[in-house]
Amino acid sequence: MKKTLVRGLFNLLPMAISLWLFWSLFVSLDGLGFFLLSFVGINKHFIGEGFLLVCVIVFVAGLLFSASPIMWVYTWLEKQLMRFPLFKSVYGSIKDIAALMNRDGKPSNQQTVLIKQANNSYVVGFIMTEHPPKPIMDALPEGDWVPVLFQLSYQMAGVTSLVKREDLILVDWSFEEAIRFNLTAGISQTPATKS
Repeated sequence: MKKTLVRGLFNLLPMAISLWLFWSLFVSLDGLGFFLLSFVGINKHFIGEGFLLVCVIVFVAGLLFSASPIMWVYTWLEKQLMRFPLFKSVYGSIKDIAALMNRDGKPSNQQTVLIKQANNSYVVGFIMTEHPPKPIMDALPEGDWVPVLFQLSYQMAGVTSLVKREDLILVDWSFEEAIRFNLTAGISQTPATKS
């Protein structure tokens, strides 16, 4: 009986938590939209009305950001706000995560690699860019250095290390599958990667 309960828990819990998170997001955005509608004197008629308004606003914002003058004004405002250190740290982190998630249909260019450790073990990493910043390259000894991200398990954080390209072992493994493997410490694997 205990095994059956545990099996049920581990199968239902991820689905229940995911649905609860999406429902909470829906309710929050619906409330935000209703709050905006109340400013123009429109009363709530149906559930989801506010959510639809927020979706329309986001879509219109996407259209506006494709126009050069709007983008110029937004970039100018962004630069002004970046003068405040706390805002710069928070906004920069959120923007970086959003950029990592938003690929706009472009193929992922992060290469999965293995790096040998001192005790003959290996760690999975990702080449995030082929061109490190010039100040870093100027400070390093001669060689072909690349920044490699080592993702920390169960966190959206990682450690970036500069590694010589000759010390990397390239792995034919998609960024999405490899990062899922790293984020869950190897627990989450697609059927193709399980031995």
